[in-house]
Amino acid sequence: MEKRIDYYNTAPEVIELMKSLEKYTKQSNIDRKLRELMKIRASQINGCAHCLNMHTSDARKMGETEQRIYCLNAFRECNFYSEKEKAALALTEHVTDISVKGVPEDLYKNVRNFFDEKDYVDLIVIINQINTWNRLAISMGNFATANEDE
Repeated sequence: MEKRIDYYNTAPEVIELMKSLEKYTKQSNIDRKLRELMKIRASQINGCAHCLNMHTSDARKMGETEQRIYCLNAFRECNFYSEKEKAALALTEHVTDISVKGVPEDLYKNVRNFFDEKDYVDLIVIINQINTWNRLAISMGNFATANEDE
């Protein structure tokens, strides 16, 4: 399948806004490796090959292990993710599929055991940001290519 629209050049104002929000998320108190794991998990759910390729590469560059990257879709059954990470990843799944899952009170309370109010807002912004990137990439035909890591 070919790229449908070069949205970076067609709507540069939108991309600048997205980049500004991305800059905000990078300045949050949320651990940078956890941010990448959240982006990978949302991209797995959404089926965004472009973002999966990018964020798995970024996670590796940050020192994230192959094991933790490969097992993300089964994080609940793994003992090599902390309870804090599991809470953030569960929140990622629920917000990514919010029309079906919502954010139940027990999940909210569990997340708040590890993150304060500002961190919670930042988690939601990070999740929404990657979901927006996923939806842009998928709908515009921005697919993963062999040379993207170069």
